[in-house]
Amino acid sequence: MIEDINEIEEFETDDQQLYEHWKIEVDPGQTQVRIDKFLSEKNPYQSRNRIQQAAEAGFIRVNGMPVKSNYKVRPNDVITLVLDRPKHDTSIVAEDIPLDIAYEDDDVMVVNKKAGMVVHPGAGNFTGTLINAIAWYLKDLEGFDANDPEVGLVHRIDKDTSGLILVAKTAAAKTALGKQFFNKTTHRSYNALVWGNVVEDEGRIEGNVARDPKNRLRMKVFPTDSGIGKTAVTHYKVLERFGYTTLVECILETGRTHQIRAHMKNIGHPLFADETYGGNEILRGQRSGTYKAFIQNCFKLCPRQALHAKTLGFVHPTTGKQMDFDSEWPADFSSLIEKWRGYIKGTTQDTFAE
Repeated sequence: MIEDINEIEEFETDDQQLYEHWKIEVDPGQTQVRIDKFLSEKNPYQSRNRIQQAAEAGFIRVNGMPVKSNYKVRPNDVITLVLDRPKHDTSIVAEDIPLDIAYEDDDVMVVNKKAGMVVHPGAGNFTGTLINAIAWYLKDLEGFDANDPEVGLVHRIDKDTSGLILVAKTAAAKTALGKQFFNKTTHRSYNALVWGNVVEDEGRIEGNVARDPKNRLRMKVFPTDSGIGKTAVTHYKVLERFGYTTLVECILETGRTHQIRAHMKNIGHPLFADETYGGNEILRGQRSGTYKAFIQNCFKLCPRQALHAKTLGFVHPTTGKQMDFDSEWPADFSSLIEKWRGYIKGTTQDTFAE
């Protein structure tokens, strides 16, 4: 679904012109299932409750006729969403936004993305994204069209994650690099500050990742044999311990949405300041006012999940040469780690009994 109906405050159809936003033709072999369940599974970013509200208001139609949310989808049904506003123009417009370019040649770019920047336009973020900035930077490059899926971003990182991201300037480069990501031959490592003292110096986390049915904006880890979600593997190594938090390096074997954030949450160590996964609360430590004030100051220093895409390695699509990049911590992440280093210098190991 292109339009995010979660953002629509109120559904009203009285005496208004309606506009088609998307259309789905149901597969011939589809078994009968409620339309609200069918649509929420087709697009996990949409709230099932909002789909139900849209149906009850007459915005969801089957074969041209409004249906309620309990309608059972049948093979070959044509489902449409109509709304009281025109469809948002999703074409990518070039915007003059500064870029921190770590490397560039005729085939590829490596960009150091700042935290807070969305990578690609989507619901609620149609401008000011990384791809808008890239479109401007490469606007004079013959053959590059930011709206062409055969060029551009090779992978993505979350809005509030900082660090390295790879861009293909040609279709051939994107095809070659895409194969490397698919075959898991690229190398990516992240630095993260997580809540709690991670006991093992290193470890492996494996668990399927899928949308949390209770919160569609969050991912959840399911057993590998559950048949739910996609296989995900994260390797971690402890870099530094601060008693109530731990600085870790995470290496991705797979690249699922929110993989590190969901995996670390699942083993009891949510990322520090990660609001989506509960890391923006005081999860470990003392009850003293001094400690609480310290944590609040940490949250102010780094008001986003403490996660940085630090290294990126791949084989150059043209030369065949191994390319490896390392990025410095951004100021907010660096200040956060220094603050914890300062804190631990004034404590003893007995302080960290939980």
